[in-house]
Formats: sequence, C-alpha cells, structure tokens
Amino acid sequence: MKLSRLAGSLSAFALAATLALTGAGAAQASEQSATPAYVALGDSYSSGLGAGSYYTNSGDCKRSSKSYPALWAAAHAPASFAFTACSGARTGDVLSGQLGPLNRSTGLVSISIGGNDAGFSDTMVTCVLNSDSACLNRINQARTYVQNTLPGDLDKVYTAIQGRAPAAHVVVLGYPRFYKLGAVTCAGLSETKRSAINSAADLLNSVIAKRAADHGFSYGDAAAGFAGHELCSGSPWLNSVTFPVDSSYHPTAAGQSGGYLPVFASAA
Repeated sequence: MKLSRLAGSLSAFALAATLALTGAGAAQASEQSATPAYVALGDSYSSGLGAGSYYTNSGDCKRSSKSYPALWAAAHAPASFAFTACSGARTGDVLSGQLGPLNRSTGLVSISIGGNDAGFSDTMVTCVLNSDSACLNRINQARTYVQNTLPGDLDKVYTAIQGRAPAAHVVVLGYPRFYKLGAVTCAGLSETKRSAINSAADLLNSVIAKRAADHGFSYGDAAAGFAGHELCSGSPWLNSVTFPVDSSYHPTAAGQSGGYLPVFASAA
C-alpha cells in the first residue's frame, strides 16, 4: 500500500473512531442529564422523621438520608437535588421557607403536606391520653378543617409551585393508614379510636388527591404503599409511641424505603 493511501486510511479510521467515541460520550452525557433537577418539599413524612440517620445540618427539620427523597436522588443522580422538607411543616411554612430552590429548570417536585394543618400531632396526643369520646371529638374537629379549610391551603401551595416551576412534574404524596383493624392481640388504642383515625386519614388523602388532580399533579397513594404494614399488622413500617415522642406514628426506615419510595418512584 502506498504511504498516501495508508495515511488516508489511518485518517479515516481515526475520524471514524473519534466520531464513534464522541457519539457514545454524547449519548452517555445525554443519559446522565436525562434525570431532571429534583426538589423535595413538605413535612416530616418527606423529611424522614422516624427513619433515623438525620443530616447534622438539618437541625429540627430532621432530614434523613433514609427518607424517600434522599433514597430516590441517590439512585437516580438528578441534575441537582434540593431537600427542603421539614418536620412540623404546615402549608404556610412551605410557602414561606421551602420554595426557594424551585425555578424554570426544575423538572421534578415531591411534596407531602396537610397533616400538620389538620392537627395531626394534637389529635394523636388526645387519642393516646384520653377517652374514646375525647378522641372522636378531636378527630371530628380535624375532619371539619380538612373538608372546609385545607383545600384552600393546598391550592395556595400548589399554585405557588406551578408559578415557580412551570415545567416540573409534581408528585403529591398522601399519608399511610395507621392501623390494621381487627387485630385482637394488638395493645394500645381501642378499636374505636383506631377505626376513627384510619377514617380521618382516608378523608385527608381524598382531599389531597382531589386538589392535586385539579392542579394537574400526580398523586402517590401512600395508604396503598403501606398496606399490610400498618401498626398492629405484625410487620409495621410505622413507629408506635417512641421516646423522644416526635418520631411516634411516623414511617421507619423500612417504611420510607418499602412504602414511600416505590409509590414515589412509580408516580415520578
């Protein structure tokens, strides 16, 4: 082969190899960047309270490396991950302190919110420490709030998310049912209280799901995700009464990974 032909062949080979490698690199870069920027908003069920392994810089927000947002981000390597969910948050707290990372490049948002607005903590304290009638009265107060006031509170949050991140796919997560009913060997609250608490959770979830749908958001059914793993089930993914008490009635690490994470991943 003449040197000119050999040089031409080598040049052509080098060009083809370069194009092939460049194409592969571009495809790999495209695949890596395909997972959008992700922002995790919400309350303790999203921050991971109850799961342990809290980030030291999260303070009282109790953001956990075992929470479903952190687990999903670790598995999918989004373009960026902002974790602002905070234990104890209400709708007003989301509006005033959690929306900063949202922008037009945000591609994915998750949020659980509404339980604290409805008085979740106070309701559970009342039911644990007082009579059936006191528990039912407090639950009825919560139900009234959920039906009459919470829809407007949720609309404000969802509208603000849409305004700041108009291109984002938003996944709204509901709450688990707390108890498996009919478990005769389960100590603690009466069956009357357990049934009323579950019914209130169902109402809360139905309101959240309706508001999410009306805003064009996806809804993640946590009650279905935790089915078979409620308190009194024999293999619960929820803490019962704990010390310190703030983790009580919140998902364990298994509840975050086995309950919330698959529900979120499916909706995302």
